[in-house]
Amino acid sequence: MAISEDITGAMMAEAARVGEQFHTEARSLFARTPLGWDFDTIDAIYHWFLSLPGRLPEILAEIREQGRLLGFAGSGFILALITAALYSLFLQARVLRWMTQRIQPVQEWIPEEFFPYFLALLRVAVSSLVPLLLLAAFSLIYAFVPYRAPWFLFIQKILILWALGAVIINLLRELLFHDLFPVAPTHGKTLFQICRVVLIYILTALAVVQGAEAFGVRPDVQAFIRFIISLTIVCALIPLLLKKRALLSLLPELPYSYYQRFVRILDRYYFPVVFFTFLTGLLWCFGYREFSKTLWIKTWAVAGVFVLIMLAYHILNGWLKKWIEKHETEDEEAVFLFGSLRSLLMYAMVLATILVTFHLLGFLEPIRRMLSFPFFHAGGSSISTWILLKALVILVAFLYLTRLLQAYLNYKFYPAIGVEPGLAYVLNTFLRYFGLAVGVLFSLGVVGIDLRIFMVFAGAVGIGVGLGMQSMASNVISGFSLVFGRKLRKDDWIQVGDTRGVVTDIFLRATKVRTRDNVEYLIPNADFINKTFVNFTLSSPMIRIHIPVRVSYRSDTDEVRRILVETAGRHEEVLEYREPEVSFASCGESGIDFELLVWIDIRKNAEWRIRSRLYFDIFEAFRRAGIEIPVPQRDVYIRSGAPEPALQGP
Repeated sequence: MAISEDITGAMMAEAARVGEQFHTEARSLFARTPLGWDFDTIDAIYHWFLSLPGRLPEILAEIREQGRLLGFAGSGFILALITAALYSLFLQARVLRWMTQRIQPVQEWIPEEFFPYFLALLRVAVSSLVPLLLLAAFSLIYAFVPYRAPWFLFIQKILILWALGAVIINLLRELLFHDLFPVAPTHGKTLFQICRVVLIYILTALAVVQGAEAFGVRPDVQAFIRFIISLTIVCALIPLLLKKRALLSLLPELPYSYYQRFVRILDRYYFPVVFFTFLTGLLWCFGYREFSKTLWIKTWAVAGVFVLIMLAYHILNGWLKKWIEKHETEDEEAVFLFGSLRSLLMYAMVLATILVTFHLLGFLEPIRRMLSFPFFHAGGSSISTWILLKALVILVAFLYLTRLLQAYLNYKFYPAIGVEPGLAYVLNTFLRYFGLAVGVLFSLGVVGIDLRIFMVFAGAVGIGVGLGMQSMASNVISGFSLVFGRKLRKDDWIQVGDTRGVVTDIFLRATKVRTRDNVEYLIPNADFINKTFVNFTLSSPMIRIHIPVRVSYRSDTDEVRRILVETAGRHEEVLEYREPEVSFASCGESGIDFELLVWIDIRKNAEWRIRSRLYFDIFEAFRRAGIEIPVPQRDVYIRSGAPEPALQGP
């Protein structure tokens, strides 16, 4: 084992390299990609349009020749087009109604909250059936006909774009018009109309670009077409981006402060953000693509990921709340399971947000490089801050999973097989420490640390135990003995010395005991092994308490016994486990001593409280019956006459 030398110098050198890399990448952002066309390209397009009328006979002859070569496949495809047109005109509404009626019996098998989404997907599929059927028919023809003319391949791309556009448009219609998304009706109609126009234009532009590629148009002409289309798409998005309220209404209302702060910032700076987006879009069209793409990723992509993660957390958390509402809120095991699931979900969401955000911002890799310097070497393993962070992330996830497993066992498994609470606590205690140990070993093994180095630490621990840790080792061993020996369990009422209370937790080194005065004591586990302690609830929580009573010698003993028994019977805290008894204890100096013996549940009632209430009632009953409660007294006898003379010495 050795500590790395000059860690600070190595980190400074790596920081310099990272800074140089950032500088290089920053310079590359402003590198302009050539557009691929010039004024000669525009001149060539102009002359091509001028020569187009003279080439019409040649084009028509080529079409007839291609139709003759296609033959049966062409006829089949034309038949499919006619069928699709008839479907869209006459059968689509009827098929949609028929499918809606047929799907109603299935509603019983689908959860109520998911059925509207299922029905919406079904309507999208039926409404998009025409392009989907055409695409399927064309794919069948494409598989059986060895015909690969450019226009034939171009039709396949057109059908793919048509099917994609139909699905997206119908999906938008369902989301904005059928209450599947929290959008006001006026905003939904506006967004749908603008999005449909923009989407149709984008798909048409893509079809033009793919047509130019399929028919072998000159590369510079293709580049010019792409430039014009990208420029017009950026300009076509302006009407959509100017609908501020409509677009902001798409953001769901979530009860989280960070999310609400993000929405307020976006609302306040919306138009500067829109101008920034439009400007970067123009820069992308004119060749500054790396710069625009980087800015979009570090702004819109990060914001979109944040919104999606918050929405996913809100949906999952909502499902958990609905689940817990179906159960009794007083069910501690159900509440514990809900809390465990929620904690694991929160941990996963926070970790995902940090990792994805840092990755999109470009900080994750530099941070990894800065923290990957080994500061400690053990055998063949090098330990760095980055390795420890990864091990910590895995260990915390393992602990959350172990806690979730304990909650599930308490809620579902233990009651199903009839495990008593004491044994369940023992098993969960063992599972907690075992999970911690396995989590540590697993996390260290995953990050590449050789576990054999812990043999050295094991020897050091052995020496430490032998020299000065006997007390700690004794407490730990005693803790395992108490847990697995089941002589001391959670919720047991015990007394150690003058301390009496309920066991709330059994740790490896000490046991936590809470008294009825809500005072908590940590008692070393070795005290339970080496000393005598009282466990009131080891076999049964029923204990008998003795209540001493003294009456005068003039009292009727039978009447005293009757009053004591009746008084004890009137108290609900006195159990009917066994009948109350009255014992004639002794004849004292001032009166007769009795003892009232009653049974109580030590878990529910304190001895002093029961004794106090019984004394109040007993004294009142004695007063009404005329029974005297004596006080200590002494008789003094005074002798009369002269005192005897004192004896005189010789």
